[in-house]
Amino acid sequence: QVHVVQSGGGLVQPGGSLKLTCAVSGSTFSVDAWYWYRQIPGKGRELVAGLFSGDNPDYIDSVKGRFTISRDNAENTVALQMNSLKPEDSAVYLCAVYIANRGQDFWGQGTQVTVST
Repeated sequence: QVHVVQSGGGLVQPGGSLKLTCAVSGSTFSVDAWYWYRQIPGKGRELVAGLFSGDNPDYIDSVKGRFTISRDNAENTVALQMNSLKPEDSAVYLCAVYIANRGQDFWGQGTQVTVST
């Protein structure tokens, strides 16, 4: 049974920083891709950052230069460091991983990020 568990998030003032972490357990196969999405009520789900085996990370334009996705292979985790946060970054952030040998995505539970004074 594959488990994807997120941690981090919370409330921060504009210009502040937060770090989200996503940990995968229970898989006998390696993760081939890691993704961070965010969901805003009424606006659907948006892919924020992706990290693919052997490739450079990719980001949506609105977070380039502010967010950084990184992985720790030894711990089987991925992090999203979010700096210079803006109110429009407020959303529920979800981690997803793709395991090719299982042919499917697995999702974390989601975590709220609120950027507000």
